[in-house]
Amino acid sequence: MSLRTPLCDLLGIDYPIVQSGMGGVAGPELVAEVSKAGGLGIVAGLELPPDRVREAIRAVRRLTDRPFGVNLWLHSEMRPPIDMSAIPEARVRSVQNTLNGFRERLGLPATQARPASLPDVIDAAFEVVLEERVPVFSIALGNPSADMVRRCHERDIKVIAMVGSVEDARTVVGAGVDAVVAQGSEAGGHRSTWVKTSRAEGVATVALVPQVVDAIRAPVIAAGGIADGRGLVAALALGAQGVMLGTRFVATRESAAPEFRKKAVLEAESEATTLTDSVTGLWARYLRNTFVAEYDASGAPVLPALVQAHAAHDIFAAAARRQDPAWLPMATGQSVGLIRDLPGAGEVVETIVREARAVLAGLARLAPPGARP
Repeated sequence: MSLRTPLCDLLGIDYPIVQSGMGGVAGPELVAEVSKAGGLGIVAGLELPPDRVREAIRAVRRLTDRPFGVNLWLHSEMRPPIDMSAIPEARVRSVQNTLNGFRERLGLPATQARPASLPDVIDAAFEVVLEERVPVFSIALGNPSADMVRRCHERDIKVIAMVGSVEDARTVVGAGVDAVVAQGSEAGGHRSTWVKTSRAEGVATVALVPQVVDAIRAPVIAAGGIADGRGLVAALALGAQGVMLGTRFVATRESAAPEFRKKAVLEAESEATTLTDSVTGLWARYLRNTFVAEYDASGAPVLPALVQAHAAHDIFAAAARRQDPAWLPMATGQSVGLIRDLPGAGEVVETIVREARAVLAGLARLAPPGARP
């Protein structure tokens, strides 16, 4: 039973399965395995300088000749990076005072310093994507200009953009993108908006996807809460032409995530995730741990996009060294409750395809031949 959709023809892939370009997870090995299995792997380019983006692209090409993508953020506070001097001193002090309480418990030195400025690398990284003629340019947390899309199309680069609302879907289609990822609120990681809202809540996948499908003409890729073949079939039933998975690919052998994070994913239930802006300053879904729970409870403000994460970098680095999941933020979607094994990434693609075909066959048996709806 074929699972080929027009999205497969657009991206040059065998199956409508896309791996999310997750920072700290989606390195060349993971990307190549997904692409070799017939899906679309996407390299995480967040905050990478252009030379490292180029290295990652060429590393993928050494491993496979199949299509793949590179993901960059285009958030309004990162392109260009926010002026650090514009952040009120009282806000920096309040954030650092809260973090100092954590530092004391971890044996780290206290600080009141402003975090370092964010690297101004997005435009240079985009130029690398163009120069290397990466098959797919993937956009998170941002609205591409029509000129960016045009420059990609001149080099036969397809463009996909992730959104969390119908309005944003219309906007990116207006810029000319080739496909839109409709990210439901169940998804792990950041809400894919380019301006932070005052509320964390979004629209769930099962409600968002058909609305986006109805609103635009471009192919729609469903994301959020999907980890197996049942999710793929459900997404297709909602009108999507494919799915994007993140958390499922965290728990794979090729994932660049540390082993203790993979273990946390395998042991967690869906209820263990929460939406918070305490990690990066932007709304995102993480596993609830000591850092997230206590920062949220403190009532402290947060700094702008990713500046918050830079302020807490020493805490996160210490947690990573100690393999301590209590203090290391772990972006995780609600599909985590479906994940209980650690296969290879290619096996994930193959399993989803097999499961989806079995589901479709089962649904076909429910309707007698010639039956009318």
